[in-house]
Amino acid sequence: MTASNAGTAPWTGRLTGGGTGVSVLVATAIVVADMIGVGVFTSLGFQVKDIPSGFSILLLWTVGGIVALCGVFAYSELGAMFPRSSGEYNFLSRAYHPAFGFLAGWVSATVGFAAPVALAAMAFGEYAKSVVPDLPPIPLAIAVVWLVSLVQLTGVRHSSTFQLISTIIKVALIVAFLIAGFVIAAPQPITFAPQPGDLAHIVSAPFAIGLVFVMYSFSGWNAATYIIGEMNMPQRNLPRALLAGTLIVLVLYVALNAVFLHSTPVGALAGQLDVASVAGSAIFGSLGGRIVGAMICVGLISSISAMMWIGPRVMMTMGEDIPALRVFSKRSASGAPAYAILFQLAVANLLLFTRSFEAVLDFIQFALLFCSFFTVAGVIKLRITDPDLPRPYRAWGYPFTPLVFLLVTAFMMYYLLTERPLQSLAGMLVMLSGLLIYAVFRRRPVAAGNSHDRA
Repeated sequence: MTASNAGTAPWTGRLTGGGTGVSVLVATAIVVADMIGVGVFTSLGFQVKDIPSGFSILLLWTVGGIVALCGVFAYSELGAMFPRSSGEYNFLSRAYHPAFGFLAGWVSATVGFAAPVALAAMAFGEYAKSVVPDLPPIPLAIAVVWLVSLVQLTGVRHSSTFQLISTIIKVALIVAFLIAGFVIAAPQPITFAPQPGDLAHIVSAPFAIGLVFVMYSFSGWNAATYIIGEMNMPQRNLPRALLAGTLIVLVLYVALNAVFLHSTPVGALAGQLDVASVAGSAIFGSLGGRIVGAMICVGLISSISAMMWIGPRVMMTMGEDIPALRVFSKRSASGAPAYAILFQLAVANLLLFTRSFEAVLDFIQFALLFCSFFTVAGVIKLRITDPDLPRPYRAWGYPFTPLVFLLVTAFMMYYLLTERPLQSLAGMLVMLSGLLIYAVFRRRPVAAGNSHDRA
Protein backbone atom coordinates (compact mmCIF):
# COMPACT_ATOMS: atom_id res chain seq x y z
CA MET A 1 0.00 0.00 0.00
CA THR A 2 1.70 3.18 -1.14
CA ALA A 3 1.21 6.72 0.04
CA SER A 4 -0.39 7.60 -3.26
CA ASN A 5 -3.37 5.38 -2.46
CA ALA A 6 -3.26 5.72 1.32
CA GLY A 7 -6.65 7.36 1.37
CA THR A 8 -8.27 4.27 -0.11
CA ALA A 9 -7.04 1.76 2.45
CA PRO A 10 -9.23 -1.35 2.84
CA TRP A 11 -9.59 -0.49 6.53
CA THR A 12 -12.25 2.22 6.13
CA GLY A 13 -15.20 1.68 8.40
CA ARG A 14 -14.88 -2.12 8.63
CA LEU A 15 -14.00 -3.93 11.80
CA THR A 16 -12.38 -7.31 11.91
CA GLY A 17 -14.76 -10.02 12.99
CA GLY A 18 -17.80 -8.57 11.25
CA GLY A 19 -18.54 -5.78 13.72
CA THR A 20 -19.61 -2.28 12.87
CA GLY A 21 -17.47 0.82 12.84
CA VAL A 22 -16.95 3.41 15.53
CA SER A 23 -20.00 5.64 15.90
CA VAL A 24 -19.91 9.43 15.86
CA LEU A 25 -20.86 9.37 19.56
CA VAL A 26 -17.84 7.25 20.51
CA ALA A 27 -15.56 9.34 18.28
CA THR A 28 -16.84 12.46 20.05
CA ALA A 29 -16.15 10.80 23.40
CA ILE A 30 -12.56 10.15 22.30
CA VAL A 31 -12.10 13.83 21.48
CA VAL A 32 -13.58 14.98 24.80
CA ALA A 33 -11.61 12.43 26.83
CA ASP A 34 -8.31 13.20 25.12
CA MET A 35 -8.72 16.96 25.57
CA ILE A 36 -9.76 17.13 29.21
CA GLY A 37 -6.73 16.15 31.25
CA VAL A 38 -5.17 18.06 34.13
CA GLY A 39 -4.37 21.29 32.26
CA VAL A 40 -7.65 23.04 32.95
CA PHE A 41 -7.38 22.16 36.65
CA THR A 42 -3.92 23.68 37.04
CA SER A 43 -3.58 26.66 34.68
CA LEU A 44 -5.75 29.36 36.24
CA GLY A 45 -3.48 30.10 39.20
CA PHE A 46 -0.72 31.38 36.94
CA GLN A 47 -3.08 33.22 34.60
CA VAL A 48 -4.99 35.12 37.28
CA LYS A 49 -1.72 36.21 38.88
CA ASP A 50 -1.06 38.50 35.88
CA ILE A 51 -4.62 38.89 34.58
CA PRO A 52 -6.85 39.61 37.62
CA SER A 53 -9.99 40.04 35.52
CA GLY A 54 -12.88 37.60 35.26
CA PHE A 55 -13.87 38.74 31.78
CA SER A 56 -10.31 38.58 30.43
CA ILE A 57 -9.74 35.10 31.84
CA LEU A 58 -12.92 33.70 30.31
CA LEU A 59 -12.10 35.44 27.03
CA LEU A 60 -8.64 33.82 27.11
CA TRP A 61 -10.18 30.35 27.31
CA THR A 62 -12.78 31.23 24.70
CA VAL A 63 -10.10 32.41 22.28
CA GLY A 64 -8.20 29.16 22.88
CA GLY A 65 -11.32 27.19 22.00
CA ILE A 66 -11.90 29.25 18.84
CA VAL A 67 -8.31 28.60 17.68
CA ALA A 68 -8.83 24.89 18.31
CA LEU A 69 -12.00 25.04 16.21
CA CYS A 70 -10.00 26.63 13.40
CA GLY A 71 -7.77 23.55 13.52
CA VAL A 72 -10.84 21.31 13.57
CA PHE A 73 -12.16 22.77 10.32
CA ALA A 74 -8.82 22.20 8.56
CA TYR A 75 -8.29 18.66 9.85
CA SER A 76 -11.89 17.79 8.97
CA GLU A 77 -11.28 18.71 5.34
CA LEU A 78 -8.16 16.55 5.19
CA GLY A 79 -9.77 13.68 7.07
CA ALA A 80 -12.77 13.63 4.74
CA MET A 81 -10.44 13.69 1.73
CA PHE A 82 -8.09 10.99 3.02
CA PRO A 83 -10.09 8.78 5.42
CA ARG A 84 -7.28 6.69 6.82
CA SER A 85 -6.27 6.27 10.47
CA SER A 86 -3.06 7.82 11.90
CA GLY A 87 -3.63 11.59 11.88
CA GLU A 88 -0.62 13.65 10.78
CA TYR A 89 1.22 10.62 9.40
CA ASN A 90 -1.54 10.21 6.83
CA PHE A 91 -2.17 13.90 6.17
CA LEU A 92 1.45 14.99 5.76
CA SER A 93 2.20 11.99 3.55
CA ARG A 94 -0.64 12.95 1.23
CA ALA A 95 -0.17 16.73 1.29
CA TYR A 96 3.63 16.76 0.98
CA HIS A 97 5.72 13.58 0.86
CA PRO A 98 5.77 10.19 2.63
CA ALA A 99 9.04 11.19 4.33
CA PHE A 100 7.29 14.14 6.00
CA GLY A 101 4.49 11.84 7.11
CA PHE A 102 6.99 9.37 8.53
CA LEU A 103 8.64 12.19 10.48
CA ALA A 104 5.33 12.98 12.20
CA GLY A 105 4.44 9.33 12.61
CA TRP A 106 7.81 8.52 14.15
CA VAL A 107 7.34 11.16 16.86
CA SER A 108 3.74 10.09 17.57
CA ALA A 109 4.36 6.35 17.47
CA THR A 110 7.40 6.39 19.76
CA VAL A 111 6.82 9.01 22.47
CA GLY A 112 4.13 11.39 21.20
CA PHE A 113 1.38 9.41 22.89
CA ALA A 114 3.37 7.31 25.36
CA ALA A 115 4.68 10.37 27.23
CA PRO A 116 1.22 11.96 27.74
CA VAL A 117 -0.09 8.54 28.80
CA ALA A 118 2.68 8.31 31.40
CA LEU A 119 2.01 11.87 32.59
CA ALA A 120 -1.73 11.23 32.93
CA ALA A 121 -1.08 7.95 34.73
CA MET A 122 1.33 9.65 37.14
CA ALA A 123 -1.25 12.37 37.77
CA PHE A 124 -3.79 9.61 38.44
CA GLY A 125 -1.46 8.13 41.06
CA GLU A 126 -0.84 11.49 42.72
CA TYR A 127 -4.52 12.47 42.85
CA ALA A 128 -5.44 9.00 44.13
CA LYS A 129 -2.90 9.55 46.90
CA SER A 130 -4.72 12.78 47.81
CA VAL A 131 -7.89 10.72 48.25
CA VAL A 132 -6.26 7.79 50.09
CA PRO A 133 -2.87 9.00 51.43
CA ASP A 134 -1.33 5.54 51.84
CA LEU A 135 -1.66 4.60 48.15
CA PRO A 136 1.70 4.44 46.25
CA PRO A 137 1.55 6.65 43.11
CA ILE A 138 3.91 4.72 40.80
CA PRO A 139 2.28 1.27 41.18
CA LEU A 140 -1.13 2.92 40.75
CA ALA A 141 0.05 4.69 37.61
CA ILE A 142 1.38 1.46 36.12
CA ALA A 143 -1.75 -0.44 37.10
CA VAL A 144 -4.14 2.01 35.42
CA VAL A 145 -2.14 1.95 32.18
CA TRP A 146 -2.15 -1.85 32.16
CA LEU A 147 -5.86 -2.00 32.95
CA VAL A 148 -6.77 0.35 30.11
CA SER A 149 -4.39 -1.45 27.73
CA LEU A 150 -6.06 -4.77 28.47
CA VAL A 151 -9.41 -3.23 27.55
CA GLN A 152 -7.92 -1.98 24.27
CA LEU A 153 -6.54 -5.44 23.52
CA THR A 154 -10.04 -6.91 23.68
CA GLY A 155 -10.98 -5.08 20.49
CA VAL A 156 -12.77 -2.04 19.18
CA ARG A 157 -16.24 -3.11 20.34
CA HIS A 158 -15.27 -3.28 24.02
CA SER A 159 -13.00 -0.25 23.69
CA SER A 160 -15.94 1.76 22.36
CA THR A 161 -18.17 0.78 25.27
CA PHE A 162 -15.47 1.51 27.84
CA GLN A 163 -14.58 4.85 26.23
CA LEU A 164 -18.17 6.03 26.00
CA ILE A 165 -19.10 5.07 29.58
CA SER A 166 -15.92 6.48 31.14
CA THR A 167 -16.27 9.76 29.23
CA ILE A 168 -19.94 10.17 30.14
CA ILE A 169 -19.03 9.66 33.82
CA LYS A 170 -16.21 12.17 33.46
CA VAL A 171 -18.46 14.86 31.96
CA ALA A 172 -21.22 14.12 34.48
CA LEU A 173 -18.82 14.60 37.39
CA ILE A 174 -17.57 17.90 35.96
CA VAL A 175 -21.14 19.13 35.47
CA ALA A 176 -21.99 18.11 39.06
CA PHE A 177 -18.93 20.05 40.27
CA LEU A 178 -20.04 23.09 38.27
CA ILE A 179 -23.54 23.00 39.70
CA ALA A 180 -22.20 22.63 43.24
CA GLY A 181 -19.80 25.52 42.70
CA PHE A 182 -22.49 27.92 41.56
CA VAL A 183 -25.13 26.75 44.06
CA ILE A 184 -23.22 25.95 47.27
CA ALA A 185 -20.20 28.24 47.28
CA ALA A 186 -20.31 31.79 48.61
CA PRO A 187 -19.98 34.07 45.57
CA GLN A 188 -16.82 36.14 45.35
CA PRO A 189 -16.70 39.84 44.39
CA ILE A 190 -15.71 39.25 40.78
CA THR A 191 -17.56 40.16 37.63
CA PHE A 192 -17.50 38.46 34.25
CA ALA A 193 -18.79 41.51 32.44
CA PRO A 194 -16.29 43.70 30.54
CA GLN A 195 -14.59 46.35 32.67
CA PRO A 196 -12.67 49.52 31.63
CA GLY A 197 -9.24 47.98 32.30
CA ASP A 198 -9.87 44.72 30.41
CA LEU A 199 -8.55 45.93 27.08
CA ALA A 200 -5.11 46.50 28.63
CA HIS A 201 -5.13 42.90 29.93
CA ILE A 202 -6.23 41.48 26.56
CA VAL A 203 -3.43 43.15 24.59
CA SER A 204 -0.78 42.39 27.20
CA ALA A 205 2.11 39.91 27.01
CA PRO A 206 0.69 37.75 29.87
CA PHE A 207 -2.50 37.25 27.82
CA ALA A 208 -0.49 36.06 24.81
CA ILE A 209 1.66 33.77 26.95
CA GLY A 210 -1.42 32.52 28.77
CA LEU A 211 -2.90 31.57 25.40
CA VAL A 212 0.07 29.26 24.79
CA PHE A 213 -0.77 27.22 27.89
CA VAL A 214 -4.50 27.38 27.20
CA MET A 215 -3.79 25.84 23.79
CA TYR A 216 -1.95 22.99 25.50
CA SER A 217 -5.10 22.35 27.52
CA PHE A 218 -7.07 22.23 24.27
CA SER A 219 -4.66 19.80 22.61
CA GLY A 220 -6.44 16.61 21.61
CA TRP A 221 -9.12 18.28 19.49
CA ASN A 222 -7.77 16.22 16.56
CA ALA A 223 -8.02 12.87 18.41
CA ALA A 224 -10.63 11.27 16.14
CA THR A 225 -8.38 11.71 13.08
CA TYR A 226 -6.21 8.87 14.39
CA ILE A 227 -9.08 6.37 14.04
CA ILE A 228 -10.74 7.60 10.84
CA GLY A 229 -10.37 4.18 9.25
CA GLU A 230 -12.44 2.60 12.04
CA MET A 231 -15.29 5.12 11.88
CA ASN A 232 -18.68 4.67 10.27
CA MET A 233 -19.07 7.07 7.31
CA PRO A 234 -15.91 9.04 8.19
CA GLN A 235 -16.42 11.73 5.54
CA ARG A 236 -19.57 12.80 7.36
CA ASN A 237 -18.92 11.74 10.95
CA LEU A 238 -15.33 12.88 11.44
CA PRO A 239 -16.17 16.61 11.11
CA ARG A 240 -19.16 16.10 13.40
CA ALA A 241 -17.13 14.34 16.07
CA LEU A 242 -14.28 16.87 16.03
CA LEU A 243 -16.68 19.84 16.11
CA ALA A 244 -18.99 18.43 18.78
CA GLY A 245 -16.14 17.27 21.01
CA THR A 246 -14.28 20.59 20.81
CA LEU A 247 -17.44 22.63 21.46
CA ILE A 248 -18.29 20.50 24.51
CA VAL A 249 -14.80 20.99 25.93
CA LEU A 250 -14.87 24.73 25.17
CA VAL A 251 -18.08 25.14 27.17
CA LEU A 252 -16.77 23.00 30.04
CA TYR A 253 -13.44 24.85 30.19
CA VAL A 254 -15.05 28.30 30.30
CA ALA A 255 -17.57 27.10 32.91
CA LEU A 256 -14.84 25.51 35.07
CA ASN A 257 -12.77 28.67 35.13
CA ALA A 258 -15.88 30.68 35.89
CA VAL A 259 -16.75 28.47 38.84
CA PHE A 260 -13.17 28.60 40.16
CA LEU A 261 -13.32 32.41 40.14
CA HIS A 262 -16.90 32.52 41.42
CA SER A 263 -16.25 30.25 44.40
CA THR A 264 -12.70 31.16 45.46
CA PRO A 265 -10.97 34.47 46.26
CA VAL A 266 -8.55 35.52 43.52
CA GLY A 267 -5.80 35.90 46.12
CA ALA A 268 -6.19 32.25 47.13
CA LEU A 269 -5.91 31.12 43.50
CA ALA A 270 -3.02 33.32 42.35
CA GLY A 271 0.20 31.37 41.89
CA GLN A 272 -1.37 28.06 42.90
CA LEU A 273 -0.78 24.95 40.79
CA ASP A 274 -3.69 22.86 42.03
CA VAL A 275 -6.47 25.43 41.67
CA ALA A 276 -9.11 22.71 41.46
CA SER A 277 -8.34 21.51 44.99
CA VAL A 278 -8.27 25.10 46.28
CA ALA A 279 -11.67 25.70 44.72
CA GLY A 280 -12.91 22.33 45.96
CA SER A 281 -12.03 23.30 49.52
CA ALA A 282 -13.90 26.59 49.09
CA ILE A 283 -16.97 24.75 47.80
CA PHE A 284 -17.05 21.56 49.88
CA GLY A 285 -14.96 22.48 52.93
CA SER A 286 -12.30 20.19 54.35
CA LEU A 287 -13.33 17.28 52.12
CA GLY A 288 -13.04 19.41 49.01
CA GLY A 289 -9.53 18.27 48.09
CA ARG A 290 -10.50 14.61 48.25
CA ILE A 291 -13.70 15.15 46.26
CA VAL A 292 -11.84 16.98 43.51
CA GLY A 293 -9.04 14.40 43.58
CA ALA A 294 -11.54 11.58 43.08
CA MET A 295 -13.23 13.48 40.24
CA ILE A 296 -9.93 14.04 38.43
CA CYS A 297 -8.88 10.41 38.95
CA VAL A 298 -12.03 9.12 37.29
CA GLY A 299 -11.61 11.61 34.47
CA LEU A 300 -8.01 10.61 33.83
CA ILE A 301 -9.03 7.00 33.20
CA SER A 302 -10.99 8.08 30.13
CA SER A 303 -8.06 10.25 28.97
CA ILE A 304 -5.61 7.35 29.24
CA SER A 305 -8.09 5.10 27.46
CA ALA A 306 -8.41 7.55 24.54
CA MET A 307 -4.63 7.85 24.14
CA MET A 308 -4.07 4.11 24.42
CA TRP A 309 -6.66 3.67 21.67
CA ILE A 310 -5.56 6.28 19.15
CA GLY A 311 -1.77 6.23 19.65
CA PRO A 312 -1.16 2.64 18.49
CA ARG A 313 -3.12 3.35 15.28
CA VAL A 314 -0.19 5.46 14.09
CA MET A 315 2.27 2.59 14.41
CA MET A 316 -0.33 0.23 12.94
CA THR A 317 -0.73 2.35 9.80
CA MET A 318 3.02 2.83 9.46
CA GLY A 319 3.36 -0.94 9.67
CA GLU A 320 0.93 -1.31 6.75
CA ASP A 321 3.23 0.86 4.62
CA ILE A 322 6.74 0.01 5.80
CA PRO A 323 7.96 -3.60 5.59
CA ALA A 324 10.38 -3.22 8.52
CA LEU A 325 7.45 -2.27 10.78
CA ARG A 326 4.95 -4.74 9.37
CA VAL A 327 4.56 -6.65 12.63
CA PHE A 328 2.76 -3.63 14.11
CA SER A 329 0.07 -3.75 11.41
CA LYS A 330 -1.18 -7.14 12.59
CA ARG A 331 -4.56 -7.17 14.27
CA SER A 332 -6.16 -9.66 16.59
CA ALA A 333 -9.37 -11.47 15.68
CA SER A 334 -11.28 -8.68 17.46
CA GLY A 335 -9.61 -5.94 15.40
CA ALA A 336 -7.08 -4.66 17.95
CA PRO A 337 -3.56 -3.82 16.70
CA ALA A 338 -2.11 -5.91 19.53
CA TYR A 339 1.61 -5.44 18.85
CA ALA A 340 1.21 -1.67 18.43
CA ILE A 341 -0.73 -1.44 21.70
CA LEU A 342 1.88 -3.50 23.53
CA PHE A 343 4.65 -1.32 22.09
CA GLN A 344 3.02 1.89 23.38
CA LEU A 345 2.36 0.18 26.73
CA ALA A 346 6.04 -0.78 26.99
CA VAL A 347 7.24 2.76 26.21
CA ALA A 348 4.79 4.30 28.67
CA ASN A 349 5.95 1.90 31.39
CA LEU A 350 9.59 2.68 30.64
CA LEU A 351 8.89 6.41 30.97
CA LEU A 352 7.07 5.81 34.27
CA PHE A 353 9.85 3.66 35.70
CA THR A 354 12.53 6.17 34.74
CA ARG A 355 10.38 9.21 35.62
CA SER A 356 11.50 10.71 32.30
CA PHE A 357 8.08 11.49 30.84
CA GLU A 358 8.14 15.17 31.84
CA ALA A 359 11.50 15.70 30.12
CA VAL A 360 10.22 13.86 27.03
CA LEU A 361 7.10 16.02 26.94
CA ASP A 362 9.26 19.13 27.11
CA PHE A 363 11.26 18.25 24.03
CA ILE A 364 8.43 16.86 21.87
CA GLN A 365 6.16 19.90 22.24
CA PHE A 366 7.92 21.78 19.46
CA ALA A 367 7.83 18.74 17.16
CA LEU A 368 4.10 18.24 17.71
CA LEU A 369 3.37 21.91 17.03
CA PHE A 370 5.56 21.77 13.93
CA CYS A 371 3.58 18.83 12.54
CA SER A 372 0.20 20.44 13.33
CA PHE A 373 1.33 23.68 11.68
CA PHE A 374 2.24 21.99 8.41
CA THR A 375 -0.85 19.78 8.48
CA VAL A 376 -3.12 22.83 8.52
CA ALA A 377 -0.87 24.55 5.97
CA GLY A 378 -1.43 21.44 3.85
CA VAL A 379 -5.08 22.41 3.44
CA ILE A 380 -4.01 25.66 1.78
CA LYS A 381 -1.35 23.91 -0.29
CA LEU A 382 -3.79 21.31 -1.64
CA ARG A 383 -6.40 23.96 -2.44
CA ILE A 384 -3.77 25.57 -4.68
CA THR A 385 -1.96 22.53 -6.13
CA ASP A 386 -4.90 20.07 -6.33
CA PRO A 387 -8.08 22.13 -6.54
CA ASP A 388 -10.01 19.32 -8.26
CA LEU A 389 -9.49 16.68 -5.55
CA PRO A 390 -12.84 15.52 -4.11
CA ARG A 391 -13.57 17.37 -0.87
CA PRO A 392 -16.57 15.82 0.92
CA TYR A 393 -16.09 18.49 3.60
CA ARG A 394 -14.63 21.92 3.00
CA ALA A 395 -13.06 23.88 5.87
CA TRP A 396 -15.51 26.44 7.20
CA GLY A 397 -14.23 30.01 6.99
CA TYR A 398 -11.39 29.17 4.59
CA PRO A 399 -8.83 30.76 4.24
CA PHE A 400 -9.26 32.78 7.43
CA THR A 401 -9.70 29.89 9.89
CA PRO A 402 -6.53 28.05 8.77
CA LEU A 403 -4.60 31.31 8.88
CA VAL A 404 -5.75 32.03 12.45
CA PHE A 405 -4.57 28.59 13.53
CA LEU A 406 -1.26 29.00 11.72
CA LEU A 407 -0.59 32.40 13.30
CA VAL A 408 -1.25 31.18 16.84
CA THR A 409 0.74 27.97 16.31
CA ALA A 410 3.64 29.96 14.85
CA PHE A 411 3.60 32.16 17.96
CA MET A 412 3.65 29.07 20.18
CA MET A 413 6.65 27.69 18.31
CA TYR A 414 8.41 31.05 18.59
CA TYR A 415 7.69 31.08 22.33
CA LEU A 416 9.18 27.61 22.75
CA LEU A 417 12.25 28.48 20.68
CA THR A 418 12.95 31.57 22.79
CA GLU A 419 11.96 30.21 26.22
CA ARG A 420 13.07 26.58 25.84
CA PRO A 421 15.68 26.55 23.07
CA LEU A 422 17.47 23.38 24.21
CA GLN A 423 14.23 21.40 24.48
CA SER A 424 13.07 22.69 21.10
CA LEU A 425 16.40 21.72 19.55
CA ALA A 426 16.02 18.24 21.04
CA GLY A 427 12.56 18.03 19.45
CA MET A 428 14.05 18.91 16.07
CA LEU A 429 16.68 16.22 16.53
CA VAL A 430 13.94 13.66 17.20
CA MET A 431 12.29 14.67 13.93
CA LEU A 432 15.61 14.42 12.08
CA SER A 433 16.13 10.97 13.54
CA GLY A 434 12.80 10.04 11.96
CA LEU A 435 14.08 11.13 8.57
CA LEU A 436 17.25 9.05 9.00
CA ILE A 437 15.20 5.99 9.96
CA TYR A 438 12.93 6.59 6.97
CA ALA A 439 15.97 6.72 4.70
CA VAL A 440 17.11 3.34 6.03
CA PHE A 441 13.75 1.56 6.18
CA ARG A 442 11.77 3.42 3.53
CA ARG A 443 8.98 1.45 1.89
CA ARG A 444 9.40 -0.77 -1.06
CA PRO A 445 6.36 -1.04 -3.37
CA VAL A 446 3.87 -3.58 -2.08
CA ALA A 447 2.22 -5.82 -4.61
CA ALA A 448 -1.37 -4.91 -5.42
CA GLY A 449 -3.81 -6.79 -3.30
CA ASN A 450 -1.19 -7.66 -0.66
CA SER A 451 -3.20 -6.05 2.10
CA HIS A 452 -2.33 -6.55 5.74
CA ASP A 453 -5.95 -6.09 6.74
CA ARG A 454 -8.15 -9.00 7.51
CA ALA A 455 -11.49 -9.29 5.80
